[in-house]
Amino acid sequence: MSNLSIRAGGEPDQAFMNIEPTTQTAAALPFTLIDSHCHLHAEEYQGVVPQILANAAQAGVRQIVTLGTDCTSSAAAVALAAAYRPVFACVGVHPEEAAGFDEGVLACIAELARKEKVVAIGEIGLDYVCSGITAAEQQRVFSRQLALAKELNLPVVIHDRNAHGDIAACIRKAGHLPRGGVMHCFSGDLRLAQEMAERGFMIAFSGVLTFKNAALLREVARALDLSHLMLETDSPYLTPVPYRGKRNEPARLVHTARMLADLKGLPLAEVARRTTANTCKIFHLPEAALS
Repeated sequence: MSNLSIRAGGEPDQAFMNIEPTTQTAAALPFTLIDSHCHLHAEEYQGVVPQILANAAQAGVRQIVTLGTDCTSSAAAVALAAAYRPVFACVGVHPEEAAGFDEGVLACIAELARKEKVVAIGEIGLDYVCSGITAAEQQRVFSRQLALAKELNLPVVIHDRNAHGDIAACIRKAGHLPRGGVMHCFSGDLRLAQEMAERGFMIAFSGVLTFKNAALLREVARALDLSHLMLETDSPYLTPVPYRGKRNEPARLVHTARMLADLKGLPLAEVARRTTANTCKIFHLPEAALS
């Protein structure tokens, strides 16, 4: 189910509880970052999560938010958050998993969402590239989870792939979301970003911001006020330049942060401080991450 030791009763092995990396930490660095979106349960991290967290701490990434995409991976995300102090979890059903969504799945996500250190409903949304699942079915599943987030007073983390108009329409239809949310790995235009920001959403940039073909996305990043922006890796995917072709991990977040700092004409430390504060605010993370 995940890459940490789980006992038969479903609880993390106590040997992993509250583990802290023992290598050089962010205390020696002039900035602090939070990876607001990754997938620590991924097969690519099987058996190496402690090293991944140590690498992150050494690179200044003090906290990590890991997301599920169905009931099984959401349970793994919750277990990882229970086992590792720097890790927090989001739970939800990704649009690629929408075909199996029913009342039992919704109940599973709702139960997991009430666990300690769960900070949002996600990764949810629409993906019009994935095959075999109609837009109507994806929208139904998305809308049910937006309603669940409202019920539980949690923010949402939204996956949007080639579905910008329908994403906005579903959010409008859902009405006011008290805790707002995050537009994960944002790929829309400035108009969409501004509408979502007005609705209380953060706009999150991944390693895609560093890609050669991301000129339009960089224009969006330049135009938006830093108060609406967050950083993420989506690791093990979307590895930033200069590590394209290699496995991504939270430690590589600094490259996206540097790109955003360059686009804004600001010091890296200032961009790190502001995006970290934004992440703490939207997810209600401990303010210790700001120190």
